[in-house]
Amino acid sequence: MLDIKFIREHVQEVKDNLIHRHNSFDLDEVLDLDSRRRNLLQETEQLKKQRNEATRQIAEAKRSGQDSAEKIAEMKGISQKISELDRQLSETESILRDGLLHLPNMCDASVPVGKDDSENPEVRRWGDIPAFSFPVKAHDELGADLGILDSERAGKVSGARFYFYLGAAARLERAIYNFMLDLHTQENDYTEVVPPYIINGTSMQGTGQLPKFADDMYKVEGEDMYMTPTAEVPLTNYYAGEILKGEDLPVHLTAFTPCFRKEAGSAGKDTRGLIRQHQFHKVEMVKYCKPEDSWNELESLTAEAEKVLQRLGLPYHVVCLCTGDIGFSSAKTYDIEVWMPAQNKYREISSCSNCLDFQARRANIRFRRHAGDKPEFVHTLNGSGLAVGRTVAAIMENYQQEDGTIRVPEALQPYMNGLKVIERRQGYPSSRHE
Repeated sequence: MLDIKFIREHVQEVKDNLIHRHNSFDLDEVLDLDSRRRNLLQETEQLKKQRNEATRQIAEAKRSGQDSAEKIAEMKGISQKISELDRQLSETESILRDGLLHLPNMCDASVPVGKDDSENPEVRRWGDIPAFSFPVKAHDELGADLGILDSERAGKVSGARFYFYLGAAARLERAIYNFMLDLHTQENDYTEVVPPYIINGTSMQGTGQLPKFADDMYKVEGEDMYMTPTAEVPLTNYYAGEILKGEDLPVHLTAFTPCFRKEAGSAGKDTRGLIRQHQFHKVEMVKYCKPEDSWNELESLTAEAEKVLQRLGLPYHVVCLCTGDIGFSSAKTYDIEVWMPAQNKYREISSCSNCLDFQARRANIRFRRHAGDKPEFVHTLNGSGLAVGRTVAAIMENYQQEDGTIRVPEALQPYMNGLKVIERRQGYPSSRHE
């Protein structure tokens, strides 16, 4: 959430930001509500002073034995006006807050202006794109041929955009997230967390998923509860409503969770394979820090996500999201995109974002530099470290062999009980109808 005082003092910059984000939000309506709120506050304060004066005069009249009926009637009239103004003020503040909850974060000055993801500039790339001497298969085809990925039976059980992982694929998925958690906790100074997977509406609002993205969330019927779309939500809300000690910052948290998304805005996209599922696994990284440290923390967060791909030997590049592609809560985002041979292009596998104090204001997360200091809002950052299903897909495609088998990256072999090559599962029916 943006500070209303900041908006008031930087009206044109906020409007320009909305234009660059291609967002049609009506800022003038918010400014009108803010003006109304301040006028109501001023009028209420003036009436309260009049009421206090009337109360004083009534007490003085009673002490001197004078008739105070007229003053009492006047005071009652003032009190009724105050009650009505308080009602109007409460209503105005509620509408204003709802408006502010729909207003996106300010993009940092370093974020390139652009219309969509086609205008995201490349920052750097790593690794060599593999060359194959045989026709490349997509990961879903490889998985079906090997009998380790089954979308048809998942469709029977759940519907589209779900998969059964079988045998080595299930083991590979487990190996990947264990490897990621070990890397982040043992080398990158993160504390591992097992958070709740069902989140209340207040927490979803704190990180910016609500109210804007309600259609993408799976809601628990009859309750103000949602299936977690990302561990960013519970991890960022861990300190909601609290004041931290400055000496305890930064705080780095990581968690592996299932994630649930309707993907309402992606109809027709990636309907095959593991790239865009309604249910998927992800290892998330979240940081809390002092304002002056957040840009360095963004660079280290991105490097920590990149390290996972480097250890797995997967080629990737990093892009900086332009104003037309950046997320609602982010001030600046780097996307890490892994090479997918079957698509002959890079695909997103991690987004690393600095949200500045945007989420902290919504969730009321503050810190004191020293005892007795005025509390300040922390800065929060989040990044995928990584999306597990997409990592499985990238490994299958980049490590495929001519006979349809898949080599296991060396870093994962200890997590696969020494398995070096994934071969066709024996003794099980094919995942394709034959």
